[in-house]
Amino acid sequence: MTGKVGRRLSRSLLHIVIISICLMWTLPSFGLLANSFRSRRDIIATGWWTALKSPFAFTVENYMDVLTGQTHYGEEKASDKSRSILGDIITGQGIGRAFLNSLIISIPSTLIPIVIASFAAYALAWMRFPGRNLLLIIVVGLLVVPLQMTLIPILRLYKGLHLAGTFLGVWLAHTAYGLPYAIYLLRNFFKALPRDLFESASLDGASQFVIFYRIVVPLSIPSIASLAIFQFLWVWNDLLVALIYLGGTRDVAPLTMHISSMMSSLGENWHLLPAGAFISMMLPLIIFSTLQPYFVRGILGGSLKG
Repeated sequence: MTGKVGRRLSRSLLHIVIISICLMWTLPSFGLLANSFRSRRDIIATGWWTALKSPFAFTVENYMDVLTGQTHYGEEKASDKSRSILGDIITGQGIGRAFLNSLIISIPSTLIPIVIASFAAYALAWMRFPGRNLLLIIVVGLLVVPLQMTLIPILRLYKGLHLAGTFLGVWLAHTAYGLPYAIYLLRNFFKALPRDLFESASLDGASQFVIFYRIVVPLSIPSIASLAIFQFLWVWNDLLVALIYLGGTRDVAPLTMHISSMMSSLGENWHLLPAGAFISMMLPLIIFSTLQPYFVRGILGGSLKG
């Protein structure tokens, strides 16, 4: 009887700890959401928790400012002269184009490395050829190379090839940066697949490509999906790579560059940051929530063999 009470108490304590951690983790996001629906004056005067008290004073003005690029200051409206000096850089400037640019950058930068890494991982896991172990060592070694070491040499190369400020240049950069981890992750998962499947397929006359396409890819969907989540979130939230290789080109600027330029050094438009940040969070949250079962299976899939 005492043992059952102890187990129930420990289980209840564990649930309390988990719920507390979840609340602490989501509290900043909830505060960001609340501030995104508050006016500039309310954000300056009180904390976000006061928005939960009656009377409620929620507004979609910040979202309209961010989406349309028109800033409403009310009594604190900036002068035409100051706005002409600061220009369009510090205003919302219509986040729709930046959102589309982020999609144009993120989708190919996710698909290209996954396709290349899948073929490379299969070759390193199940095909025998000279130098296979050396290539695997190089791939593992590239995981520890700092990203910052490559920025200047690649940028100089892009300048010569006229790839700076283009989507193609960013696609190639994200593909190169994501390939080592993608190959390493998929290779470990492919290596854990039963050898009998490959031997049976070979005896039936299946080629390497048929084995890869008909057997390996369907069995590796969880691992590929988890890798897609990692890669997409990294590219979507990236600011450094886009800032270096795209520069200040507004036509190809992603969402992260757009949001970082909303607030000037003078502190204007900072009240739009919660709305802009929450818009940038919506798509990753939807993707992660949708692919969460695959994510968990992909993380645990390589830990067991059979």
